[in-house]
Amino acid sequence: MHLPNSAEKLLGETISALGGNQFQSSLFQWLNRCFQIDNTTMLAYFQDRQPEVLFAQTVVKRVHEKLDTDYVSGVYLLDPFHALHVDQAPPGLYRLKDIAPDQFQRNEYFASYYQRTTLIDEIAYVAYPSDGVSVHICLGRDSSSGRKYSSRDLLLAGRLSPIVCSLVQQQWSELQSGGVYSEADLTSSLIRSGEEELGVKLSPRQAEVALLIMRGHSSASIGLKLGISFQTVKVIRKQLYRKCNISSQAELFSCFMPLLAGVGS
Repeated sequence: MHLPNSAEKLLGETISALGGNQFQSSLFQWLNRCFQIDNTTMLAYFQDRQPEVLFAQTVVKRVHEKLDTDYVSGVYLLDPFHALHVDQAPPGLYRLKDIAPDQFQRNEYFASYYQRTTLIDEIAYVAYPSDGVSVHICLGRDSSSGRKYSSRDLLLAGRLSPIVCSLVQQQWSELQSGGVYSEADLTSSLIRSGEEELGVKLSPRQAEVALLIMRGHSSASIGLKLGISFQTVKVIRKQLYRKCNISSQAELFSCFMPLLAGVGS
């Protein structure tokens, strides 16, 4: 049985743990007392290198089964939460379903990665402890509970956001990142890897469209992001598929996903 002030006590312990190795665990325990969490993944995103896993805890092992081998090695470049880092979204609380592209749940990345984790809902606190670094406190609901976050959970999580972000900023203020993230550099690397590994020479626009398809954007959404017409996107998409000798976005993912490990490092 929880005492009435146990959440406050756990918050006090989290504050006391600042600067130490127990902070991550204390933060999880406090938030888990406030609203049920099935799993957590605390990640730092950088401008110039792969993400760093700061803390991970789960009941269902499949949630983190591909975290180090797939996600951190390069697949993170397709993730909606990484897009928040790239866009320098304001600090605060975000829900995956609200930030994901319009066809995210129908794309191969979702099927190959997210569905395997058994995640059914995910929220994340996003904070910026230093220039070029964002830390995401991802809190998931998975098959262990089988429940999405309720409106009450989300309201409370939102109210706690200023506290969580402030704690994160203090805990990880020494993390550093050099350089500047560039989507143009990513597409150039993908073009180079595609030519070297697959014998396929993509144009810059085709590489841009390929990445957006793999991220879960529809042709209409791609057109809006690139500032081109829907019909132009359809033409580029056909050219892309023809050049790669494929006929679906699942095949596109199979071709280019292994290359992300090289371009994302």
